[in-house]
Amino acid sequence: MSYPILAVSLPFLGEIVALLAGSVLIAYLCHRIRLVPIVGFLLAGVVVGPTALGLVTDQALIDGMAEVGVILLLFTIGVEFSLERLDRIRRLIFFGGGMQVGLTVLVVMLALLAAGVAWPVGVFTGCLVALSSTAIVLKLLDDRDEADTPGGRMALAILIFQDLAIILMALLVPMLGGQGGTLPALVRAFAEAVLLIAAVLVVARKVLPPLLERIARTQRSELFLPAVVTICFGTAWLTSLAGVSLALGAFLGGLVVSESRYSAYALSEILPLRTLFSAVFFVSVGMLLDVGFLLDNLPLVLGVAGTVLLVKAGLTMLTVRAVGYPMRVAVVVGLGLAQIGEFSFVLARAGEGVGLTPAGLGADGAQTFIAVTVLLMAATPFLLHVGHRLAGWMVRSERFAGDLPASNEAAAPPLEDHVIIVGYGPAGERLAQVLKDTGLPFEVIEMDPVLADRAEEDGFHVVRGDVGRPHILEHAGIDRAKLLVVVINDEAATLRIVEVAHYLNPTVQIIARTRFLDHIERLHRAGADIVVPEELETSVRIFTNVLAAYMIPPDEINRKVAVLRSGDYQVFRSRLHEAHMMVLQGLDEEGLHTRAVAVRPGAPVAGKTLAELGLRQRYNLTVLAVRRDGRTIANPSGDFRIEPGDRLVLIGQAEQFTHCADLFRGAPPPAVSA
Repeated sequence: MSYPILAVSLPFLGEIVALLAGSVLIAYLCHRIRLVPIVGFLLAGVVVGPTALGLVTDQALIDGMAEVGVILLLFTIGVEFSLERLDRIRRLIFFGGGMQVGLTVLVVMLALLAAGVAWPVGVFTGCLVALSSTAIVLKLLDDRDEADTPGGRMALAILIFQDLAIILMALLVPMLGGQGGTLPALVRAFAEAVLLIAAVLVVARKVLPPLLERIARTQRSELFLPAVVTICFGTAWLTSLAGVSLALGAFLGGLVVSESRYSAYALSEILPLRTLFSAVFFVSVGMLLDVGFLLDNLPLVLGVAGTVLLVKAGLTMLTVRAVGYPMRVAVVVGLGLAQIGEFSFVLARAGEGVGLTPAGLGADGAQTFIAVTVLLMAATPFLLHVGHRLAGWMVRSERFAGDLPASNEAAAPPLEDHVIIVGYGPAGERLAQVLKDTGLPFEVIEMDPVLADRAEEDGFHVVRGDVGRPHILEHAGIDRAKLLVVVINDEAATLRIVEVAHYLNPTVQIIARTRFLDHIERLHRAGADIVVPEELETSVRIFTNVLAAYMIPPDEINRKVAVLRSGDYQVFRSRLHEAHMMVLQGLDEEGLHTRAVAVRPGAPVAGKTLAELGLRQRYNLTVLAVRRDGRTIANPSGDFRIEPGDRLVLIGQAEQFTHCADLFRGAPPPAVSA
């Protein structure tokens, strides 16, 4: 018996292996010298590409994988956004984005006209220059957690308009090349594209969220993930039928998913795919660069790159200022959008088909365009960093002082020093009610649709999804949390959650529940500070440790616990409204901002003195005491050396604890990369 499917050859497999291996190696080297991964992947593409080592030559294959990467990247950006937020920045999109694209095309066309280039070629070149890299800019904003800042919203608005403008630009190219097309036909095609986008959004908003919820309620990842991927690529494909870019279609698909209560769950499932294919995209861009041409024409390429940088940054700053933002925001957005975008390659290929090349320079113009684009893309992380440094200087300078424009998007401040409750079973439900009555901030994470619905009916905010995924914990604010309480009955899942949470925030105090005594030590090694093995006692112990962490007076806690035990846990057995008996007094600012942080073997903090760490000078954190071998060392001096097993009692703001997390973080567990 033969199995023909096993005999099928994959001629491109060797190239994929070479691409991935080279990418990992070069990206790792860039990480060691503190270059952002995007630059590493771009350099990897240059090295393994056909004009350098020649390890990968099938450009069509790589282009296809790169297109998938762009689709997944824009889809995830859309999931993290929302239709409501998109509506709120519509003025920024159409006025700000329209002004940036229009001014760039006009200035480039006039400059080329002055140099004797025909106006159709000038308009075509202006369109190439006007577009910025949606993939790179949004990835950098996402990595810096700046997508919802004034600068992030302005950059996103301009990028959305640019993606919309691609429709019109693609329709204009045949006319500019003198190969047919009339103005009425152009208007009709553009109107059809807009109508199709609107139809997709209306149908998707009404049909897809309920369908996604039905699939999510099965709690089967093998069903949920394919459904999310289908929405992603299906929406992109439908919109592409009207000439809309696949990336914009994918962004719209993400917006549709963002309307579902399971948007965080969807994002956590698709993130690993996005990471892989986005890396391929950046590698594919690097592969386009002809190293020989770059070296032979280095002064020309650098001169053109510098000119494009000045023109785009200057015109974008002018646009941001015209919208009403201060100069410090304009600088960040201008430098961040100063590169040429990936969709300019698509437009350039369309131009070649009708005899148009950048600046009318033929093959040399095309190669110069590619070289300039790759260089500016690689420089974008550095330019964005420079923009933030300049913005910081402007904030301190009275000359550039100015308030941000009034925003109609009132974003709720993120939770800080809060409790994350994992699981809304009986113990989680009781704890949530106690925290509510006591006035302590908290968030609930629950994957079971029935329990999640119950928590929302009780008036609590719920993050739905697999809490073992890092993104779900990040969505619940693990980096700013004071406590994580795991009260689910799945022992394997509890262990994974503790490992991931401790790595993401080694300063968070973790309280975990277990049914088996022999699991206590495993959970402690994974990062749990307190492990409670009892059944009914679980609720009392968790309640006690949560309130103690907020410095509620011990005698008050003990008195209430004694009442609970003497009544055979009757309050925990009774209705939720009777939990008002648990309301305690004494919560103060000091209790809210104090954390006990365990020092584990391998953490960078171990073996250093307090003076060497400079916690007060660098992070504005004060060491109140150190617990060691059952002893409390109050107000330790600067020469006190920290050892593994110590527990530092620190006081400071949640932001400071986030900044110092690396000092207490060890190697990531396997669960973090899952």
